[in-house]
Amino acid sequence: MYFSAFKTGDLPFENFISRKLLRSELQNKKVSRPIVRISVTSIALAIVVNLITIAVVTGFQNEVSNKVSGFGSHMLIMGNGENSIYECEPIHKDQAFLTGLKNDPGIASIAPVAYKPVLFQSEKKERSIRTKKGDTTYVQQEIIGAVLKGIDEKYDLSFFQKHLLEGRLPKFQKDVISEEIILSEQIVNDLNLKLNEEVRAFFVKNQPVKRIFKLVGIYRTGLEEFDRKIALGDIRCVQQLNDWGIQARIEVADTLTNGQLIIRAEVSGGNGNFRYNWGKGYETYAGFTLCPTKDTTIRVVVSDYYSDIRGHNEQTSIADTAYLSIKVSGNKNASCLFTLEAGILQKIFLDDSGNNFSIHAGEKTITFASEPGKGSFHNYIGGFELAVKNWNELPELTADLKRTVAFLPNEHNESLAVSSIQENQADIFIWLGFLDVNVVIILTLMILIGIINMGSALLVLILVRSNFIGLLKAMGASNWTIRKIFLYQAGYLILRGMVIGNIVGIGFCLLQKNLGLLTLDPTVYYLDKVPVSIDITFILLLNLGTLVVCLGALIIPSMVITRVDPVKSIKFN
Repeated sequence: MYFSAFKTGDLPFENFISRKLLRSELQNKKVSRPIVRISVTSIALAIVVNLITIAVVTGFQNEVSNKVSGFGSHMLIMGNGENSIYECEPIHKDQAFLTGLKNDPGIASIAPVAYKPVLFQSEKKERSIRTKKGDTTYVQQEIIGAVLKGIDEKYDLSFFQKHLLEGRLPKFQKDVISEEIILSEQIVNDLNLKLNEEVRAFFVKNQPVKRIFKLVGIYRTGLEEFDRKIALGDIRCVQQLNDWGIQARIEVADTLTNGQLIIRAEVSGGNGNFRYNWGKGYETYAGFTLCPTKDTTIRVVVSDYYSDIRGHNEQTSIADTAYLSIKVSGNKNASCLFTLEAGILQKIFLDDSGNNFSIHAGEKTITFASEPGKGSFHNYIGGFELAVKNWNELPELTADLKRTVAFLPNEHNESLAVSSIQENQADIFIWLGFLDVNVVIILTLMILIGIINMGSALLVLILVRSNFIGLLKAMGASNWTIRKIFLYQAGYLILRGMVIGNIVGIGFCLLQKNLGLLTLDPTVYYLDKVPVSIDITFILLLNLGTLVVCLGALIIPSMVITRVDPVKSIKFN
């Protein structure tokens, strides 16, 4: 009889016999039953441990990567030679390479950003403590250091929207700088703030600057290192606070020179070395004297320079233009007889802005309306944040962008640098990479344990079936046919263990994902609960790999069948 060609129904002979053996009473012998149960349990345990390991490690890597990227970006373009985007020299907002990047299919978004270190100050709170000498009252006021991240209306805020606890995201108007910000739950709690309250902020410039913001949103990501550091606001506010570019205004001095007014330009920003164009080309004079006799408008264009006042071959700031409107009433040709008190020119302010005022000058009255320049700060940013569509393409896209942008002087004579989030946060991503080694070690150990236990179970099954093996050999079955019977049997046991393992492992992952049963210390692990990522592809590959490896490894112990003597085994009881 040729067993290899024998069929029973739709099942091959070896498969049919192995299923019958699994259901037979002999399978439940006291010797084989515990061994079989242990082998099935080991396979189930290996699947459970491996499933949870892959789900947790993958989830951890994805969650931390997404959160770190959410606070920053996948790629960053900034000035070359800068160590940190938080304190860097500005670059021009208008760049020739932006058109090409917007058409790149791998780039999801491009956003200009600017950063400014800030100190948030809480309200003063009176607190009392009881001592042996009585109650003592003291004043407590908290100061928190952070970084204000400036963004515009085109910035993708989906990450912060996802992690928003209260309130809403900031709203940006076209012509008005927004004073709305969002802070993390940690900062809000430390400052004892509530939603929609005012937030006092101090910024370091030539002189400290105080700003009042409105808290419109509170977020929490669980990434404590970043939660305690990042506040979100209008990029125009940050650009202005950084004194980027030039901002000019024309002022009338409070003193006189030879009985005449001093008209001068006041400038902020730039490199401190300014040039002024009052209508006859650039010069170094910041002002002049004047006794107005007619209505006129004075204009000044201000820029900075280094050594050549013409600015040739120098990287100068974008100029700013300011105006001063003068109207004379009364006897316009009369002499200017200005009134001084304690050496100070007396100005009558017409509104609260301080830009509109009048001065009496004997027989005439002179009215001034100053229109400060809008400033060129809006033309400068700290850098560009880029998001990619596919995380796996990040290294390739970063390399391509470096070849296109980095180290090559652009049309503004700027040298730019390109970096990825993996480079900017190298410590975090190296740590995440080490987790892959742990996964490989755990997978290998658990599969080895399963192979060893299944090998032991297979040998026991062969041992208790020695007389059956002898009968098959006596009837003409080949060694490989008999080995396939037991390999099929082992395969069924492996599948049984895998089914149990998948039910337990996937069930645990679903519970953790939906209920967050296991928590973490965010100061150590960057997250407040154990993350899991359930990927059907990984699950299928894990099960297929476990089945193939275990069955492949069992081919060697199944060779013991070739050593069974039919005559001796038939007599074996």
